[in-house]
Amino acid sequence: MSKKIASARITTESSELLKELNNSLPFDKELYKEDIEGSKAHAYMLMKQGIISKEDYEKIHDGLNRVFEEIETGKFPLDGDDEDIHMAVERRLTEIIGDAGKRLHTARSRNDQVATDFRLYVQKRNREISSLLLSLIDSFLNRAKEHSGTLLPGMTHLQHAQPINFGYHMVAYASMFRRDYERFTDSHKRNNLSPLGCAALAGTPHPIDREITSKMLGFDSVTLNCLDTVSDRDFALEILFNIATMMMHISRLSEELILWSTSEFGFVRLSDKHATGSSIMPQKKNPDIPELLRGKTGRTYGNLMSLLTVMKALPLAYNKDTQEDKEGVFDSVKTAILSLKVLKEMIDEMEVNVEAMQRACNKGHLSATDLADYLVQKSGLAFRDAYHIVGNVVNFAEKLGKDISELTDDELRSVDERIDEGALEVLNNRRSMNARSSEGGCATERTLEQIESMQRWLDSVRAKEA
Repeated sequence: MSKKIASARITTESSELLKELNNSLPFDKELYKEDIEGSKAHAYMLMKQGIISKEDYEKIHDGLNRVFEEIETGKFPLDGDDEDIHMAVERRLTEIIGDAGKRLHTARSRNDQVATDFRLYVQKRNREISSLLLSLIDSFLNRAKEHSGTLLPGMTHLQHAQPINFGYHMVAYASMFRRDYERFTDSHKRNNLSPLGCAALAGTPHPIDREITSKMLGFDSVTLNCLDTVSDRDFALEILFNIATMMMHISRLSEELILWSTSEFGFVRLSDKHATGSSIMPQKKNPDIPELLRGKTGRTYGNLMSLLTVMKALPLAYNKDTQEDKEGVFDSVKTAILSLKVLKEMIDEMEVNVEAMQRACNKGHLSATDLADYLVQKSGLAFRDAYHIVGNVVNFAEKLGKDISELTDDELRSVDERIDEGALEVLNNRRSMNARSSEGGCATERTLEQIESMQRWLDSVRAKEA
């Protein structure tokens, strides 16, 4: 079998530039496992349906095993001038077993073949990324359990807002990654349908049974409409979107870790394993991992936009444009898997500076809202009136160089006589944090409930997957 472009219609030698442009083997060789897996299932179905003989099936099956072994060991390097991974495997199979190898492609097109290979790859990666997300969520819950009482300035606009606890902050990220997990698993469920048997675009006259290959390959069932199936890349777009969203969450966390590890904050200290030094400044310890994670987020956005653009104007059914569907997915998947692994390790090993977080809570007047709420409850003032009174208290504290929580009873009354002795208690930052006990709030009691709820969900998910 020729290693050149497979066609019975083209009678002249293809342009060398066309061969180079058309050659997808350098990147779609990533799919060799899925291609061989799909071919084995297809050959078995052909045999069961009486389309090929049992003898040919056994030759094909054994030959595919040998091709797989040769690829794995490097004996059959996928660096030749085959047009794509499908032709490379089929050519080598035919070299090994002879004419029986040519019968493998009966009732199959490269259109449904590549759709099957690629979908199998994406579905496997959906499961792999989902599993890594569960492990990452576990890390956040462990840190949350350790620090449900550790005071931390809660911020809006990157300005001190209200006191929370560090465990509560960790649960917030666990919640983000839970949504990511649910997106990947929902996508897996929705797309777990087999394209194999759709042939070029309209099915095949051969008496195939698509359910046989579907079950063998781990799909729930088969796709409904072959015209849609061979040109559908929604499953690829979904994993790109899910990865981009997940990386956005990772980037947000990375930004905070970068800030928190500065001298100005000092909230966390990253392990030396996860930082680098400077080539000229001996004192430097740079947070390279969160910086790289923040940077790699951009490339996952680019991969999503690239495939969306490829697909935006394609008529039905298959078009060669979709050869551009794989490189971005491969890149984003590798980026996602590496990012999740290194992020988990970094979260597990970072040191939390409880004292620095506590000191930071004594800046920015975090309990100001508590005083306004107290005046509303105690004196019956309208909130806006109480709001302006507390604004005057903050201005007074600023002139004294104090945080509002550090003012004395006399100093508070000097601003407004309606502030009584009970105000001192509500200005305490820990009391302020624990006062926010509404559902979803940051009180330590509520934080522990959220951790417990998230842990129950995590345990139930793992039990189902076991």
